[in-house]
Amino acid sequence: MKKRTIFFIIYLCLLMLPIYWMLNMSLRTNADILGTFSLYPKNITFANYMKIFTDSAWYNGYINSIIYVAMNTAISLLTALPAAYAFSRYNFIGDKHLFFWLLTNRMAPAAVFLLPFFQLYSTFGLIDTHLAVALAHCLFNVPLAVWILEGFMSGVPREIDETAFIDGYKFPRFFLTIFIPLIRSGIGVTAFFCFMFSWVELLLARTLTTTAAKPIAATMTRTVSASGLDWGLLAAAGILTIVPGALVIWFVRNNLAKGFAMGRV
Repeated sequence: MKKRTIFFIIYLCLLMLPIYWMLNMSLRTNADILGTFSLYPKNITFANYMKIFTDSAWYNGYINSIIYVAMNTAISLLTALPAAYAFSRYNFIGDKHLFFWLLTNRMAPAAVFLLPFFQLYSTFGLIDTHLAVALAHCLFNVPLAVWILEGFMSGVPREIDETAFIDGYKFPRFFLTIFIPLIRSGIGVTAFFCFMFSWVELLLARTLTTTAAKPIAATMTRTVSASGLDWGLLAAAGILTIVPGALVIWFVRNNLAKGFAMGRV
């Protein structure tokens, strides 16, 4: 066996160790976790998972997270696609400065925008709604989406646009039927990054929601009781939060590989 293969196996084991340990804890009771050290669950229990799917606070938090993340990904892509096309195809006054300004929004910490968002959404009655979190995350995801998509669109020859317009294509038809299929790898990469940022972001999601739209991440931070942390329940919630991201990677895996090879990322 080659040294490179051995190194890869060791690296993969170290990478999967935290996930395995979280899975191990999720299949044990809290008393068992605190009482004995075990490399594997001797008395497997699914009580932690059952509590998440039967307790309305946990279950609704999981559904709320999926809803606002899906909304944010869709809004970010719909906003970023025409903007990225404009940056890749047209030259206008201040285009480079505007492009850089978009990226600075992505670089800023979420805490900077927390108070303005809270006051704005309170005025419009959007606090504790899925739309509030989805729109707040757009501040960070749209610049990232524009930056990634612009790199893919710049790689498409402009002659394709000119030929389509000569053939009588209107812009909407050309953009939807010809141009977008050419950059589907970039769209897959962009959707992946938008989804993952919105899924793991906690500060805005927790501040802009209270009960009706509270995400699963906020629920996980409120599991402290008089007896301490419920480690098994937290581990089960952690495993379930990994599942959507893994599914997204599975569905866009081909586009993701092409995207890393061809795009900016």
